Amino acid sequence: MDFFDSAYRGTPPWDIGRPQKEFVELVRRGEITGSVLDIGCGTGEHALFFAKEGHEVWGIDSAPLAIQKAREKAAGRGLTVHFLVLNALELSRLNRTFDTVTDSGLFHTLSDEDRPVFVDNLAAILSPAGKYFMLCFSELEPGGYGPRRISQREIRDIFRDGWTINYIRPAVFESRTRADGPKAWLSSISKE
Repeated sequence: MDFFDSAYRGTPPWDIGRPQKEFVELVRRGEITGSVLDIGCGTGEHALFFAKEGHEVWGIDSAPLAIQKAREKAAGRGLTVHFLVLNALELSRLNRTFDTVTDSGLFHTLSDEDRPVFVDNLAAILSPAGKYFMLCFSELEPGGYGPRRISQREIRDIFRDGWTINYIRPAVFESRTRADGPKAWLSSISKE
């Protein structure tokens, strides 16, 4: 059993029982549009929130236990979301595109070798006018715990060819273990 699947035997620190406020704000500002894919959806709080807001939503995660919990939440709330166990490096296997793709805490778990594979797969499933919204730990957050930190430069470098960075702005990654939450970046990125 991998780290993430075993983490869902309990309640991991990133599973706050509601969507991250950054994604709630994106919906309120009208930035989440059309069909939505939530990558690394965990137990589904973002996907379920988007579905409640009227979007067609898919959620993928590599942790089968997280997907099981997400499906149970969807049934309990009477919401329709297509939840699938799928590795984020195999997005092209979905054989469809989405208008919006969200990522709350997946990108910062990827190795340097996996990042270009992920970006290629992301390009395959994002519609031409679509947007990718990524919330990741910032290098401004002190180390010592949690995932690796990501700098704005790293984001700009990996999304240099064939992408447009709409913005990268300071954000907070809400957590069950820290009231103020770790420092993060919220990025909006479009295909060229």
